[in-house]
Order: sequence, then C-alpha cells, then structure tokens
Amino acid sequence: MDMDAFERLVVEGYEKLPAWVQEKIKNVALLIEDEPSEEVRKREGLGGDETLLGYYHGVPLSERGSEYGVGLTLPDTITIYRIPTLEMHEETGQPIPEIVADTVWHEFAHHFGMDEAEVRAREDERDRLR
Repeated sequence: MDMDAFERLVVEGYEKLPAWVQEKIKNVALLIEDEPSEEVRKREGLGGDETLLGYYHGVPLSERGSEYGVGLTLPDTITIYRIPTLEMHEETGQPIPEIVADTVWHEFAHHFGMDEAEVRAREDERDRLR
C-alpha cells in the first residue's frame, strides 16, 4: 500500500472518532511515517524485534495547566507508522483500515491523558462488546 492510500486510511480513522472527541482535540499534528525513528525506538526502549503502530508525543490534555499555550507552543504529534501496520495485517489478517482506526483511537486516548494500561483496558472492554 502506497503512502497516499495509507494517508487516506489515517484520515478515515480520525473521522471515525466521535464528534465530541474531535471537538476536544487541541494543538495536535497527525503525522505518517514508514517506521519509528531510532530516537523514538530508544525513548520507548524497543528491542530489535519490537515496533510501534503509532506514537503520541506531547503534553496530554489532562496535564495542561493554565499557562499552556502562552507563548510559542509547538503542537503535540501523533505519528502512525505504515510499515508496522502492513506487517501486522500480514501476520494477523486483520483489515488494514481497522488496524489504522484502532491505532488512531489508541494514540488520541494518550492525548486525553490515558496511560498505556488504561488504554489497553478500554480496548479490551471495547473488543468484548464487538
């Protein structure tokens, strides 16, 4: 899958977020890269055989104080990784649009202040309801 087609899936994944969630998203750039950079891999302590589907970097909404945004404030970033997503599809058979939408949701949950354990618990609950 080329980058343009993957980008369309990321946009669709974002559009699947409920409107009330989209309205609360503030100062976030949604990016697409082929794979996590060496810097991200080191920051996350990834081994040689580990990777990420997405990565949130920034100040979660739950931690932004009244001074947030005063002066120059770079946007948070959410990066969705194309190659690991395609590899997951090959390994599991899960549809690529579903993987992308789940990853977009997962990373925006971090933007709202959920830690990894809370995000995973909510994903497990959601999956039980599917």
